[in-house]
Amino acid sequence: MSRILPVNVHPIERVLRIAAGAALIGAAYTGAIGAWGYIGVVPILTGLLRTCPAYTLLGVSTCPIRTSTPAH
Repeated sequence: MSRILPVNVHPIERVLRIAAGAALIGAAYTGAIGAWGYIGVVPILTGLLRTCPAYTLLGVSTCPIRTSTPAH
């Protein structure tokens, strides 16, 4: 499954995506902006799933590289 949905979003970016998505949906719900604000579902999903399809297509990853170090 990791090949289909690789983790490529940094943890801080995840929080920002979820917050921005929630803000867009909240603004659309209250009528502060139009119905286009419901597009906030996209950043919420990419944040929750920890993957961005656009990043995958472009070969980009903001996720820190995990390297294993031998125990001494």
